[in-house]
Amino acid sequence: MRLSGSVSSVIRTFTVTMCVAGLSVGTAHAQAEGNIALKSGESAVVQTLWYVSQCRSIMIGMPEVEILEGPPELTLSVAPDKVLPRRLNCPNKVEGGTLTATAKDVKEPIHSQVTYRVKYKTKDGDRQVSHVYKVELFP
Repeated sequence: MRLSGSVSSVIRTFTVTMCVAGLSVGTAHAQAEGNIALKSGESAVVQTLWYVSQCRSIMIGMPEVEILEGPPELTLSVAPDKVLPRRLNCPNKVEGGTLTATAKDVKEPIHSQVTYRVKYKTKDGDRQVSHVYKVELFP
C-alpha cells in the first residue's frame, strides 16, 4: 500500500517525536529526585523503605543501602521501622525501614549530589533501586 505524501510525512514526524520523547525520558532518571540540606552533626529521614505485594511485606530481612557516589561527610543508614506504603494506598503499616542521612565533620560548605542504591531481599528474589539527590552540607 502506498501512502500519500502528507500521511507519510505525519507518520515520519510522529516516529521522530516518539524517538526524541523516549530519549528524554531515559535521561530523566539521572536528574536529582530531591534535596538534602544538613548542618554538620544533623540527621534527616530521606525516605521510607518497603517492598510489598498486595499490601503485605515480602521483604526478607532489612534492606541495605550502598552509596555509589557522594561526599564522604555524608552517611546513609537504614533503621527497622513499621512504615505505611502510601504510594500503593495500603491501609496498614508493614515491616520496613527508614533511610536516614547524616552529615559529619563538615569543614566547609559542600554542594554535591549523592547517588545510592537500596538492595532488597524479597520472597521474589533480590531487587535493587537507585536514587539521586542534590546535597547541600554546611559546617
